Amino acid sequence: MITKKHILVLICCLAVSGSIFAGNKDRVGQAAATELLINPWGASGSLFALNVANVRGLEALKCNIAGLANLKGTEIGIAHSRYLAGAGISNSNVGFAQKMGESGALAVNLMTFSFGDIPITTSNSPEGNIGTFRPQFFNASVGYAYKLSNSTSAGINVTFVNEAISNIRASAIGLDAGIQYKSGERDNFKLGIALKNVGTNLRFVGDGFSFNGISPEFGKEITVQSRSDKFNLPSQLQLGVSYDFYLDQNKKNLDENGDPTDVAYEPIHRLTAMYSFVSNSFNKDWNGIGFEYAYDEKFFLRTSYRYESGILDPAESTTFYSGLAAGIGVVAGYNEDTGTALAIDYAYKHTRIEAGVHTVGLRIRFGGGQEEEVPE
Repeated sequence: MITKKHILVLICCLAVSGSIFAGNKDRVGQAAATELLINPWGASGSLFALNVANVRGLEALKCNIAGLANLKGTEIGIAHSRYLAGAGISNSNVGFAQKMGESGALAVNLMTFSFGDIPITTSNSPEGNIGTFRPQFFNASVGYAYKLSNSTSAGINVTFVNEAISNIRASAIGLDAGIQYKSGERDNFKLGIALKNVGTNLRFVGDGFSFNGISPEFGKEITVQSRSDKFNLPSQLQLGVSYDFYLDQNKKNLDENGDPTDVAYEPIHRLTAMYSFVSNSFNKDWNGIGFEYAYDEKFFLRTSYRYESGILDPAESTTFYSGLAAGIGVVAGYNEDTGTALAIDYAYKHTRIEAGVHTVGLRIRFGGGQEEEVPE
């Protein structure tokens, strides 16, 4: 049930997000490696990663690393997204997570991007027709999370970022940290805080910044190397809460005569409501709400709405998202004895241009038995 403590925490979250909801509009578009803001997974993608308080398992690496500690066994996942369908932009993602001992979990995630063939243009050939190039974006993450107690978990994640074309490249290291707290009869209430993408600056270098010039002293042609400016990573602070409503928790098990038995009934209808606030250092801040309905933890319907200042006015908006997202998930082939399960997720984010963002994800879990308790 919802207690006074839960209500107080929720009021504090709303007060904090309302008081600082502004973002830094003067720095919009000035961050490097903005692909770090992309959630490539199907389940959390359909929620715009607003499940910072209740995300768990492998998907926690791209949302709140603390949720990785709730992993029960081994999880392997792959996902593919088509951005602005029809524009030829996509990204592919693969991850692996493993429970370590009674309280820890370790995960690795790899993400690549494809932008198709882009025409080469120069000041002498602005119309192109001189060839194409393909940017190469690659992110590799390693994260570890630990259950501090039955109610609290924390984690840290390190991401290596690399961006390159044939004659220019750049790299950086980003750091994420997060914490999750849960309480209630069925751990209904959850709170999550995550700090993401705090790390080294990214600077582009390579032969692409060199050109032939005339030495002012000797009058000879020399190669001149220019230097690019350095850029900060798009750091974020995320704060989220969620609550699980079990819609049939008062139902009783009945015997053959239709009378209630002493055997406790396990609810199969869950509705999770979530709210998150995201403070962006190089973008407008986000507020969002999301809902996930689960039937017997095997069939899922998800929807969310993420709002930022000016999103309803195309002239003021700095994102191509309309704010709406939805998705569906199915767990197939579940084996209660071994805990093996296959999960398929689909997510759609509506955009004002092109045909939206489509994500399909596949996750396989092994050894997902009952979650072990950690002594307080």
